[in-house]
Amino acid sequence: MIKLDATDSTNQYLKDLLQTKNATDFTVVVAKKQLKGRGQMGATWQSEGGKNLTFSVLKGFDSFSSERQFNLNIAVSLAVCDVLNVMDLPNVRVKWPNDILSGSSKICGILIENILKGQGIQQSIIGIGLNVNQTSFDNLGKVASMHTISGRFFDLDELLHLILESMQGRLSDIENKTIAELLPEYEQHLFRKDKPSTFSNGQGERFMGFIRGVSETGKLVLELEDHIFKEYDLKEVTLLY
Repeated sequence: MIKLDATDSTNQYLKDLLQTKNATDFTVVVAKKQLKGRGQMGATWQSEGGKNLTFSVLKGFDSFSSERQFNLNIAVSLAVCDVLNVMDLPNVRVKWPNDILSGSSKICGILIENILKGQGIQQSIIGIGLNVNQTSFDNLGKVASMHTISGRFFDLDELLHLILESMQGRLSDIENKTIAELLPEYEQHLFRKDKPSTFSNGQGERFMGFIRGVSETGKLVLELEDHIFKEYDLKEVTLLY
């Protein structure tokens, strides 16, 4: 485990580390303050230093097809949910593909970056940003922390240990698990599943639909008007409410 006072991005730190030496499996980089934390599709991750968990984990694979990369999203998302449920956070859900919510407020973001070799994933850098003891979020909508939701303060080291332990369990046999084995539990945690919801497509047009599940390639499956089912990729749809 590498502990830093500050770094631009723990994911980038791990990537740079891999350029200079062979890092061992499950190397963890944790920073008190992340200066340029990133989320999905280049979004920034805002976090007050010393109050939250910002860390990245290196996971290596022997034989893991890149076609099955969504299996990683499932395993890591559920590992975080495991711990939040143990901590009695209410109504823990996954907002597809891998934001973790309590109620309708985001408390955790996950960014997985894969290093490919041929058709397989050689290594994954799993970045996690969890809002723990931060109390204000500069008017960011629908963002909260474990503290603002529960009223309790949490020990960051204990939380980190629990999440890493859960991740090791969830990832231990991931190369041999099929998406069909993993999806049911993930879908049980899916935010707004089977509820009428409003979405925006890539052109900014709004439409109504129901989240019915996730495809075997990790796409969001929506039921639209006239019982038409359609699959959407990350850049093709945004859940508004």
